[in-house]
Amino acid sequence: MNDYLIAPAARADLEEMWSYIAVDLQNPDAADRIRDELFDALGKLARTPGIGHFRSDLADEPLRFWGVRSYLIIYRSEKRPVEIVRVLYGARDVQAILGGIAASDGD
Repeated sequence: MNDYLIAPAARADLEEMWSYIAVDLQNPDAADRIRDELFDALGKLARTPGIGHFRSDLADEPLRFWGVRSYLIIYRSEKRPVEIVRVLYGARDVQAILGGIAASDGD
């Protein structure tokens, strides 16, 4: 059993990441490796939810950010289980993307 909840937007982020690498870049092995590494990181967050840091410049609510490769795992550490809000490529406009996140997105 996982000790984390993946919000629908984060699940879509993970699927989009895998599809981009596997299909668009034609590298399914790399897509699998990165996906597995991200899921390992989610397990680590569940065990130690204080990893990462808050970024009030990027989000209006207290979300934690933790970098894995070129991706940002964005999560709510105060919830049990830990709630994974988004998994974004770090070069994206994270602030603009997070502008639409409300406190109830994963409920």
